[in-house]
Amino acid sequence: MLKEWRHRRAVQRVKPGDGRPLKRFRWWQMLTRALFHLRLMNDDGRPMVYAVDVKHQNASEGYVKAHLYLDGRHHAESKVPAVFPILGGTVEVRTSGFGLRRCHYVTAEGAEHQLVPDPASAEGRRARLDRSHPALSRCVGFLSVIVLVIGLVLLILQLAEQVTRAPEGVAQYVGTFTSPIDLSAWANTVVGLATVAASTERALRLRYSRLLDGAAG
Repeated sequence: MLKEWRHRRAVQRVKPGDGRPLKRFRWWQMLTRALFHLRLMNDDGRPMVYAVDVKHQNASEGYVKAHLYLDGRHHAESKVPAVFPILGGTVEVRTSGFGLRRCHYVTAEGAEHQLVPDPASAEGRRARLDRSHPALSRCVGFLSVIVLVIGLVLLILQLAEQVTRAPEGVAQYVGTFTSPIDLSAWANTVVGLATVAASTERALRLRYSRLLDGAAG
């Protein structure tokens, strides 16, 4: 019930587009923009090309907008999470603190298909690495998970130590806890940067875990 209500509310947020042309993806936009494409065939056999354009810099204003283009023209826009009604279903867009976590075409029957990233985008380059060097791609993905697990464990240890050492905390009931790993400020900074890099890499593949990536954010 809650999921259906959120879905309807997202659809109601969609605003019509102004018809402006879709701009090409430039290399300097790799950290601030995501662009995905979807090709469908309409009832008379004519191809229709949708594009989802997301500019992450709007996040500093407290929101991110997703723009939907149809055959190269601005068709609709919405704040994320966004649900765009299109031919045969909807396009769903969700973001995280590190990029996109979802950009899928969901048919009326419930089948899901991830949109294809633009080749010039960071997501497109990561997808090309996966196609050309699958073994290396799997190693990079596995390393990202390991980094996030280590970061999560360190975070839990530090939080447990701080909570049990609070003057009016839980120490009087469970005793104090001292983390077996004591990192310097410099080491904590390195771990923080590594977890951000790992979650960013996962976002390029539209991978997201509330436990791992959420803790990193």
